[in-house]
Amino acid sequence: MDGITLAVEHPTWALMLIAVAAIAALLVLIVKVKLHAFFALIIVSLLTALVAGIGIGDVLDVVVSGFSTTVGNVALLIGFGAVLGRLVEASGGAQVLADRMLRTFGERKAPLALAVASLFYAFPIFLDAGFIVMLPMIYTVARRLGGSFMLYVLPSIGAFLMMHALTPPHPGPTAAATVMGADVGTVLLVALLVGLPTWYLAGYRLGLVLARRYPGYPVPTLFGEPEVKEEDELPAFGTVIGCLVLPLVLIFFNTLSSTLEADGTLPTESPVYALSQLIGPTPVALLISSLVAMYLLYIRPRRARGATVGSALSDLTDNALAPVCSIILITGAGGAFGAVLTATGIGESIADGLDAMGLPVILAGFLVAVVIRVAQGSATVAATTAGSIMAPAVAGLGLDGFALATVVVAIVAGSITCSHFNDSGFWLVGRFCGFDTMTTLKTWSVIGTAIGVMAFLLSWAAYALVV
Repeated sequence: MDGITLAVEHPTWALMLIAVAAIAALLVLIVKVKLHAFFALIIVSLLTALVAGIGIGDVLDVVVSGFSTTVGNVALLIGFGAVLGRLVEASGGAQVLADRMLRTFGERKAPLALAVASLFYAFPIFLDAGFIVMLPMIYTVARRLGGSFMLYVLPSIGAFLMMHALTPPHPGPTAAATVMGADVGTVLLVALLVGLPTWYLAGYRLGLVLARRYPGYPVPTLFGEPEVKEEDELPAFGTVIGCLVLPLVLIFFNTLSSTLEADGTLPTESPVYALSQLIGPTPVALLISSLVAMYLLYIRPRRARGATVGSALSDLTDNALAPVCSIILITGAGGAFGAVLTATGIGESIADGLDAMGLPVILAGFLVAVVIRVAQGSATVAATTAGSIMAPAVAGLGLDGFALATVVVAIVAGSITCSHFNDSGFWLVGRFCGFDTMTTLKTWSVIGTAIGVMAFLLSWAAYALVV
């Protein structure tokens, strides 16, 4: 971490032992002692920083910096996403979507239909926000059909993980492609060729297998028990879809204009480009969509029925935000733990060693990304850093086109592998799904690792065909 100097220099093997001991301590505190994850993460982060040799005067700075950076990145996404999702659920919109989906695909294919819907919704939108917005429909279908909640949520988790890890315009693969000089369009093509079979086998099918281990797992009541609306109280299907598609349209607008600006097609001074930069970033897109949903799904229908809005909308927003405060704090604490591990330099030391071992470039890139992912938690940072480390070796081989894209996809596959306590997604998804820590490790982490490994192997096979 910038500006941090280790008071004591430890060899790489000692830093590895410290990291393993820290993770073991977290398991004991959270699983055995039943200490709240927020407290456990902060305590272990402070102790790990001290043991790893970070100076006493810098320990709190590292922890606070990691916490604030993570919260700054996810709090707006979680907050606006939770309100939008709650509006869809409380208005009966999730009921409308669930009814239409079940009539179209049938009850037996409900997990597949939810997963496919998650694939589309995950394409332009961050995992954090997209998953939260999709959850009300998953909750509603699970309540309607019964059985284990796992049967409906795990395939969707696999879809969000694959899209977030492998496909541009998500930040990890986009940044890795950029630093390695790969064409983003070709990377997207390879990512879809590799990612779709990976999602089906390591996301959807594996999710169904894991779900069988949790029969009867209850649907979370994070936002309370929903009330079933009468037919005349339900919003129109098109209105609900419009509210959910609006953030995707705004984000696509931002992505397209940024691409055109980078190519020189759209001038920076253009009002269109300026507008896209204002309303297209994910937090702002979700804010606008939440406000539109407030009017279309709540204010307008109540006025049409002669009901007053009063403080009801404010109460609904409070009910949506209150449960996510704990999730935001836990997510920030996970970021603090990741910042401590990053500051020790363990990931960088191991990555440099792997880079120098003479492994095949595609294997070395995958392993470097895995190490950085395990060390600091963020898939985006792991993909970007691993891409930067491997860029000189890749350039030396003269790779370009399809071959270079397969290396990029292999690296970003490593960035989603082995998620644990320092990954904000680990805590966010686990808490929104009502999972305890061990259950999150046995579901989210297993699916993410399976997707990473399978995507890497398919990328390597594609690389071998063209090199």
